[in-house]
Amino acid sequence: MTTLFDPLQAGALHLANRIAMAPLTRNRAPHATPGELNATYYRQRASAGLLISEGTAISHQAQGYADVPGLYGSEQLDGWKRVTDAVHEAGGTIVCQLWHVGRVSHDSLQPDGGAPVAPSAVTAHSKTYLIDPDSGKGGFQPTSAPRALQAEELPGIVHTFAAAARNAVQTAGFDGVEIHGANGYLLDQFLKTGANQRQDDYGGSIENRARLTLEVTRAVADAVGAGRTGLRLSPVTPANDIVDADPQPLYEYLARQLAPLNLAFIHVIEGSTGGPRDVEGRPFDYDAFKAAYRSAGGQGAWIVNNGYDGDRAAQAVASGRADAVAFGRDFISNPDLVERLRTGAPLNASDRATYYGGGAHGYTDYPALNGQG
Repeated sequence: MTTLFDPLQAGALHLANRIAMAPLTRNRAPHATPGELNATYYRQRASAGLLISEGTAISHQAQGYADVPGLYGSEQLDGWKRVTDAVHEAGGTIVCQLWHVGRVSHDSLQPDGGAPVAPSAVTAHSKTYLIDPDSGKGGFQPTSAPRALQAEELPGIVHTFAAAARNAVQTAGFDGVEIHGANGYLLDQFLKTGANQRQDDYGGSIENRARLTLEVTRAVADAVGAGRTGLRLSPVTPANDIVDADPQPLYEYLARQLAPLNLAFIHVIEGSTGGPRDVEGRPFDYDAFKAAYRSAGGQGAWIVNNGYDGDRAAQAVASGRADAVAFGRDFISNPDLVERLRTGAPLNASDRATYYGGGAHGYTDYPALNGQG
């Protein structure tokens, strides 16, 4: 019987176990540049079979929150190289999540104070994290109204994803990348009817709405190798004011198109990100979604996420319903989560007040079982 602690080959990625650390935005990279504190944080958690970095902006335009890292400047890449070196020295495997937030941004974060971009000029009823320039304190503010991307801009978006992937692997030293296609950010906005009101080749039909996600995925796989490329998807999460009128056929179509690409993994958020697994009014058959991928020849590791504890995760892997399980909040407060799950040790509680922004407190000072952070 397969267990959480058995190794897993995910494309070109050799994972020591089947426990992944989900991407976790922590807003601790001033000037979009990771530092030694970030290197310590990821090194502490390197016992995970796979570390997926926090969302990392592929361009200045892709930024949506203050003090989140980027991949588009030399100082940012140097900062990430310190992180990946620390993880590799600790024996870990780490991929970088490639992020374009689309409309989930604020004009103060955009180049020249411009409007955020989106498939359509539909404002997200959501919030972003900003730093007050006077007090220096962080807080949440409503997102700004976006502008619709022109069709001639979309090849540039695809190119920027691919360039960021090359930067991540070839310069910053990541083992691979995860494309962020979930949680109401740009690719998810193109996928779903609630945000995409376009009438061109990127809007309307399922095939058209899936076009940008597939173009980006192919370009990234070409840039760094399909075996080092993963994709994160969230069929029904309401995060960032996102909704689709009929997600089941959309995601089964997407699964069939992704299958021939030979990706390293598909990472699926089941339910509402950080919330209920069964979202009221949004039924979804995750087994059918996976079956569509496998029946079309998809071989990538199937990683599930949201609301899993040790027992539920072990059952998912033992049954074959998942190849690996990603944990989010439990990794915030338990740098040695793998060992705690292995031994049945109690978990540290996390302090929500320190999730976003700040310094070492609530970031690198949670104790491990050996009493050290």
